[in-house]
Amino acid sequence: MIAYLSGVVREIREGSAVVVAGGLGYEVQCPVSTLGRLKVGDVAEFNTRFVVREDAQLLFGFSDADSLRLFDLLIGVSGVGPKLGLAMLSGMPVSALAQGLLSGDVKLLSSVSGVGKKTAERLVLELQNKVPEHLAAPVVGGVKVMPVHSSAGRDAIDALLALGFREQQVRGVVAELLGADPEQTADALIRKSLGRLR
Repeated sequence: MIAYLSGVVREIREGSAVVVAGGLGYEVQCPVSTLGRLKVGDVAEFNTRFVVREDAQLLFGFSDADSLRLFDLLIGVSGVGPKLGLAMLSGMPVSALAQGLLSGDVKLLSSVSGVGKKTAERLVLELQNKVPEHLAAPVVGGVKVMPVHSSAGRDAIDALLALGFREQQVRGVVAELLGADPEQTADALIRKSLGRLR
């Protein structure tokens, strides 16, 4: 089992990187968030999962332990293979994906290419009680902000998304505002969020 890999990035491809370690070049399948941090010639570190199938041996790499943890949970669900798990982690940030699983947001999950409604429902059914809550905390200003559970917060998020703002940005701002004052109404959250998002 290869649990960790550190080496020099030799090449960045679509969906993977070639990393040289110990004189060998490893092709590491990565989500977009990890690939975006890599530069050819730099030393990179990966939390990895080695998957052996009948027709292939694949190495999946992640820049952080949270991404690997969520990947492991996703591929543990029947009908979700490593490629689809990677596509889901590439389709949205870890915090948004974890929040979607925790809140049972089938629409959000099925917005990822390759994830149908039935697969999204199965993911929620099997993972809703398994996803660690800290994975759903977005990073705002370098600090993890815990997920939104209040009905006012959820209503504010829904309203802001309807206005066309990006989900990750909206969730982070609303969570931050609720962290400062958990008793705020949805109207107050929307008004304050608009001031920060525009």
